[in-house]
Amino acid sequence: MAVPEPTGPDSLTDSPHPVAAAVELPISREARPKAKEPFFYGGQAVIEGVMMRGKRHYAVAIRLPTTKEIVIDRGELKAPIYTNPVWKLPFIRGLALIGEQLHLGMKSLIWSANMNAGAHEVQIGKREITGSVAVAGVFALVLFIGLPLLLASVAIHRSGSFAFVLVEGVIRVALVLGYLAAISLLPDVRRVFMYHGAEHKTINAFESGWTLDVPSVRRASTLHPRCGTGFLLVVLVVSVVVFSVVALFHPNLFWLVASRVLAIPLIAGAGFELIRFMARHRYNPVVKVALLPVLGTQKFTTRQPSDDMLEVAICAFNSARQGEEETAGAAA
Repeated sequence: MAVPEPTGPDSLTDSPHPVAAAVELPISREARPKAKEPFFYGGQAVIEGVMMRGKRHYAVAIRLPTTKEIVIDRGELKAPIYTNPVWKLPFIRGLALIGEQLHLGMKSLIWSANMNAGAHEVQIGKREITGSVAVAGVFALVLFIGLPLLLASVAIHRSGSFAFVLVEGVIRVALVLGYLAAISLLPDVRRVFMYHGAEHKTINAFESGWTLDVPSVRRASTLHPRCGTGFLLVVLVVSVVVFSVVALFHPNLFWLVASRVLAIPLIAGAGFELIRFMARHRYNPVVKVALLPVLGTQKFTTRQPSDDMLEVAICAFNSARQGEEETAGAAA
């Protein structure tokens, strides 16, 4: 998943397209109007397809398993989380990203699942989907919060020490990467990871100014600095810093567990700002080094896509972009 750039007056991401402006008279730096930076598209892989997200529109494209036809679902983003400027504020926009995944990400995933199931004359109800999401949420809390705490308490008996927090963090990273490596062995998950690679390639090609056709997009990288997998790694690193501060208060078992849950919004907000900063300054020599593990973790969740997968990703991107252009044309 490539994280979309939040919109608003403070949205400042380095554009890959240099813009030259002819100036007749010298203007002071203070008097110059700030150039409006372009919006950077985001997206995610779904079942047999890709969702692409623009500033005000999104599109999901999948290839039906029976007819091999590409079908597209396109919509407008009208919810307050996409339009209210409060959700564009620093640190709060990290929470908006989580909310977007719960809303738009799940909506796209459910649509793709139903379209694929419908092609096999199988119906998936909301109750089954809600139940699966609830079970997955509980499983994630136990595996990635409860288990690291338990194992760290066995290894380090002083829960209020930095060593405890560090061991807990290392165990959590190992569990996350191990989990991703394990599920990548499943054929269906591997195909989702291939579509994830197609999504990244399409966005990378667009941001490089290349023609959006299969031969051009094929040349692009499957890695992207705004990827959700990289964001997850940054969140894990930030959590070590935050929980180290918590450790100074020597919390008991209850507050130790509660802090891991209650600190999620703070950690997500700080993690988003950090990965956004690195994406903006990706060509800085120091940031380039810092981005290496962020890009490296994406090798767990991306695979080289086939040409037909690239076609689906390009269709999703062009459809989302068409919605943006129609809105811009109507407002002009």
